[in-house]
Amino acid sequence: QGHVIERGGGSVQPGGSLTLSCEASGYPYPLNYMGWFRQAPGKEREAVAATSVFGGPYYADSVKARFTVARDVGKNTMYLRMNSLTAEDSAMYYCAANPRGHVTPPALDDYHYSVWGQGTQVSVSS
Repeated sequence: QGHVIERGGGSVQPGGSLTLSCEASGYPYPLNYMGWFRQAPGKEREAVAATSVFGGPYYADSVKARFTVARDVGKNTMYLRMNSLTAEDSAMYYCAANPRGHVTPPALDDYHYSVWGQGTQVSVSS
């Protein structure tokens, strides 16, 4: 059974940047879909971005033009570069994967994903 592991969270000042990574282990093939989701205290989990071997990437409106998602298919690793961070971006960020499924784009619904990481915390404050 494969799994995904997030890395790269931390604390940053408003306007700063962070890069998260998500490594998928235990899969001898590229995963069809990998996505980033986040959840802030007292709020529902929301999509951030997703990438697919079929197309994309896809972004939530709240992060377009600030965040960039990328995949290293050979390493089964996904990255999320976050720029111009604000306090509203503070949350636990989760990596998720849909190893073999087929999803109608933009693949930003969490119910499409069956493999979830433990999350990495991002805190933006001055």
